[in-house]
Amino acid sequence: MFAGALLPLLLFVFPLWKITLEAPQYPTPLGMYIYINDFADANPHDIKNINLMNHYVGMKYIPDAIPEFKIFPAGIIITTIIGLLIAFKANYKWYLYWFILMGVLSAAGLYDFYLWEHDYGYDLDPKAIMKFTNPDGSIMGFQPPLFGSKDILNFTAHSYPQLGAFGLALGMGISFVAYLIGKKNNKIQ
Repeated sequence: MFAGALLPLLLFVFPLWKITLEAPQYPTPLGMYIYINDFADANPHDIKNINLMNHYVGMKYIPDAIPEFKIFPAGIIITTIIGLLIAFKANYKWYLYWFILMGVLSAAGLYDFYLWEHDYGYDLDPKAIMKFTNPDGSIMGFQPPLFGSKDILNFTAHSYPQLGAFGLALGMGISFVAYLIGKKNNKIQ
């Protein structure tokens, strides 16, 4: 449980997610890493170039900061402290409660990410220089996928978790294994 509680701290060192945009006009794909408290270029000036390109279709600029950059780090620190207290002081049953808490918070974070992507891809400036429509005549959205790959005009957008997300998932998995071991050892006694 101790290791499980500490692994989510990798989110402060490694990126949580990466979005990459491939297109013929960009020999090196554009990309950005999403950290728990920041956005970062995959290559120099990628976010600036994404913002310039997206401006033409009316998409908002990728901001320097979002409210989640304050909320998510605090949440990880608080849940890590709770996890450590549980590891040192609590019954093995609390390992399961921590695992459930982390699962709920992770699902809420993914949902928030989806909402951000949806707003980013569909809340377009009506005065945009270029307007694209779907075959049915509705305004085309430019939402990148939450997970996986998606073709958007001549771009292929990729969206995948990174090492920070794997650290979080591994920490959750270890806490669940610790619960199962505690449960098994309790039956033996």
